[in-house]
Amino acid sequence: MNNLLKKFDNGFLSHLDPFLASIIHILAVLALAVIAWWSFNVVIRRLEKKYRGRPFFEKNERIFTLIKRAGHYSILILVGIGLIDLYQTTIVERIFYAFMIMLLSSFANSILISFLPYLESKLAEKTATSLDDVILGLFKKFSGVIIYVTGIILALDVLGLNIMPFVAGAGVAGIAIGFAAKDTLSNLIAGILLIIDRPFEVGDRIEIWSAPKDSATWGDVIDIGLRATKIRTTDNIVIVIPNNEIMMRDIINYTTITDEIRVRIPIGIAYDADVKKAKEVIKNISLELDWVMRDPAPKIVVRSFGDSAVNLQARVWIKEPRRRIDTISYITDRVKEVFDQEGIEIPYPKRDIYIKTQGAGNKAQGMEGPSGERHGATTLEKDKV
Repeated sequence: MNNLLKKFDNGFLSHLDPFLASIIHILAVLALAVIAWWSFNVVIRRLEKKYRGRPFFEKNERIFTLIKRAGHYSILILVGIGLIDLYQTTIVERIFYAFMIMLLSSFANSILISFLPYLESKLAEKTATSLDDVILGLFKKFSGVIIYVTGIILALDVLGLNIMPFVAGAGVAGIAIGFAAKDTLSNLIAGILLIIDRPFEVGDRIEIWSAPKDSATWGDVIDIGLRATKIRTTDNIVIVIPNNEIMMRDIINYTTITDEIRVRIPIGIAYDADVKKAKEVIKNISLELDWVMRDPAPKIVVRSFGDSAVNLQARVWIKEPRRRIDTISYITDRVKEVFDQEGIEIPYPKRDIYIKTQGAGNKAQGMEGPSGERHGATTLEKDKV
């Protein structure tokens, strides 16, 4: 279009008054722009009507919108060039090209936003690792900033501004902001490391060390952000934990490898109780639950000998990690009930005092009870009559 306008100026407008020639030049540029705009819209409408039913265009409805924007921007650029050549003013030319750079930056960002979902569906979902999901997620969050910052730098350069002072100033400001917001930056860096390392995924059940007092101490991860991670406890309380704090803690994940976990339940019985019978009772109670695994079967072991009890421990594999507390509660309740029926004693701390009379005085001495428990001792003195 620029060459056509030059031929038009040298041929038809060269013999006219300069002011009149300029007016005719501007009208010619605008007329050509209107014709090009209308023709382009007609072509795009026909193509859209013909190909909109294709599977690719059904999944990517913004394709035709982007094509329209590309065509319209191209026409605007050509119109601007045609008008700039008329006046040949350096400052106007620089402002125009700087504006075009920012316009193209916006268009490039729109293209990325439109094609990233397509890349996620075609690439990320078909790979075994989660690294590409992480890269695409980070790219989606930072791509717009990168594009616009690059566009601003190029626009300033086109305007003839020395950007080095701005870069130096930005560096100093970055250092100052870094010291002022070191905790926030630390959380952002920790968030990026969490996304890359993935010690847990959204939906995993993990242990919570900062839960409110007398509330649930574990929950499900519902969001992993750049600054903080959100966890919903079994009490339906959402706890927001800064990522920096998470990176400095040991993370207990119940579901990261498999849905099968082992639950340990401590149970104490009296020294004179039948240990084998108690083990069999506990095992049978464990198998009453549908989510308790039969292979490996529940195992009951003697952990230690306490002051007044033989300490057993039930080790039970379950298929559903989220029913860990249900398993502990059910087995504990049923053990108490069945032990009472079977005559198996669950000991508790107690003291017996025996009084023994010796000679003229009456003294009470502490003795050991028949159960082998150690008892406290006290002395009682009785006055003579």
